Amino acid sequence: MSSSVPARADNAGASANRPGRLLVTAVGAVGVVFGDIGTSPLYTLQVATDANAGAAVSREDTFGVVSLIVWALTLAVSIKYVTFVMRADNRGEGGILALLALLPRRVQRARISVIALLVIAGASLLFGDGMITPAISVLSALEGLRLAAPGFEPFIVPLTCAVLVGLFAIQSRGTGRVGMLFGPVMVVWFVTIGTLGLRELLQNPAILGALSPHWGARYFARHGPRGLGILGVVVLAITGGEALYADMGHFGARPIRLSWFGLVFPALVLSYLGQGALVLRDSRAVTNPFFAMVPAGLPTYALVGLAAMATTIASQALISGVFSLTHQAVQLGYFPRVTVKHTSHQAEGQIYVPLMNWGLMIACVALVLSFKHSSRLAAAYGIAVSGTMAITSIVFFEVTRKTWKWPAARSIAVLVLFLSFDLPFFGANLLKFFDGGYIPIFVGVIFFVVMLDWHTGRQIWREHMERRSVPLGVFLESLVSSGVARAPGTAIYLSATSGVPYVLAMQAERVRSIMEHVVLLTVAIEHEPQVTEASRYEVEPLACGFVRVTIHFGYMETPSVPPALARAFAEHGIALRLEDATYYIGRETFIAGKGGKMGQATEGLFAFLSRNAKSAVDHFGLPQERVLELGIRIDL
Repeated sequence: MSSSVPARADNAGASANRPGRLLVTAVGAVGVVFGDIGTSPLYTLQVATDANAGAAVSREDTFGVVSLIVWALTLAVSIKYVTFVMRADNRGEGGILALLALLPRRVQRARISVIALLVIAGASLLFGDGMITPAISVLSALEGLRLAAPGFEPFIVPLTCAVLVGLFAIQSRGTGRVGMLFGPVMVVWFVTIGTLGLRELLQNPAILGALSPHWGARYFARHGPRGLGILGVVVLAITGGEALYADMGHFGARPIRLSWFGLVFPALVLSYLGQGALVLRDSRAVTNPFFAMVPAGLPTYALVGLAAMATTIASQALISGVFSLTHQAVQLGYFPRVTVKHTSHQAEGQIYVPLMNWGLMIACVALVLSFKHSSRLAAAYGIAVSGTMAITSIVFFEVTRKTWKWPAARSIAVLVLFLSFDLPFFGANLLKFFDGGYIPIFVGVIFFVVMLDWHTGRQIWREHMERRSVPLGVFLESLVSSGVARAPGTAIYLSATSGVPYVLAMQAERVRSIMEHVVLLTVAIEHEPQVTEASRYEVEPLACGFVRVTIHFGYMETPSVPPALARAFAEHGIALRLEDATYYIGRETFIAGKGGKMGQATEGLFAFLSRNAKSAVDHFGLPQERVLELGIRIDL
């Protein structure tokens, strides 16, 4: 999952690759990118033993489970994401929506292409994953208190809820002030778990045999089809792998790779090997092998405290990722407009989305209260992660074929390699559907329906407005002979068509008067994270005092129209006073009748989303005191 909102890719990538900044940036990447995957050792092996009703205590099964975890990290993260997928960047940005932007424009703009559907599904599953990660991370960290103080167990769930509520309550303040602490804390975390694992490993070095993949194969040979369920637990070790790709624009590829291979990957492998060695030495450690690596008492309290900080960081990163994904989806036209607040004057990418924040908080607290134990909550975890990873593999294949023009044999070989573990992971997690796996699927379906309906409705609406729009040339010619009066002043009409906006056409037809100076303004959101200033503005002076202006924004930018319009006029020598201009926009009411293309149910949902979406006035930063809205009823 995306763990932070990327900054400008060109700046991030360039500065990160300077020798003097590489190490500092790599430490920052440790704090943001690897929080989710770095806290998986808290519960993965524990859940694996629970999943087999204690069978994993046997030597053979312990070797098998540890081997599967190590090779999952190697194949899914080191090879798939770090080696291959991170090469697919959109001007330095990563993530599933950025991957879609790499495809040819005809694929991006298709109304309902298979790839677009897959990307919407993958993004929807990430929303489902977003509510589980904070809940299971914080709960698993605080469960370590059971070992140091068994009498504290009744307070674990209330304390977890309190931590989660506090975490979401401070989101509106932004993460800039505490961001500098993330990297050093997570470095201490990885050094600690690696050291603890190494200590156990030295006491029982036989566990090194688990590095051989044949132990994983022997596990399935012993258990047969029933052994497939263990993959639903192993996938917990690679949750957060998608974040390596999603956060590439913030840190650059080199620092992330350096952090992974130089610290994170070795620490994770040592931790899992150490927990396996401890279970071989003391079967009682299976109840919580992670915290059993330290003596009860003060060391346990210290490790719980460090784990609580690490899981809070992991949760914070995941929450920021949901904000980022929502912002991208809104800008690309896949989600209704929502309020997005910037929390930093220096870092453009630090944003806060109140609706998603409080929705996530309610969902996380409800999950903790419902499941009460991390091992139970793990049953709801994994489907969204593995589903998104499989979708990423398929879309990456499309990029290699249609954008990079790889030979078919090469692209297919990489796809088969990726799906050889993505699909078994997803299939194994489907077995947990009725044990809680239905929760992220249910949430994902809701977001999928919303995103698909909104995207489809907006396209049909644009086509509808294009059909009703009068060609601009015809309109300008008619102004001369129609007797429409021209009042002094400047009018700015927001337009989504190439013709005349219906607000302007109705004003000329009904009121018989328009302003002396008319600006036809189109705001275009591109499938790029940022747009260069050289290609941001298109200004075309027309006849009869008309000017057509198109302003381009990237999907990671905030479309603040007035200052952008002022710069466009200044650069092109247009002498109009924007301070006195009036903005005219349309407000559509969708009636969900029987005559449209969408159907009553789908248009009814679209109408509901449209009524509750953030207004265009707020979304584009228009001065409210100088905006006039004209309503129209439409049956799509």
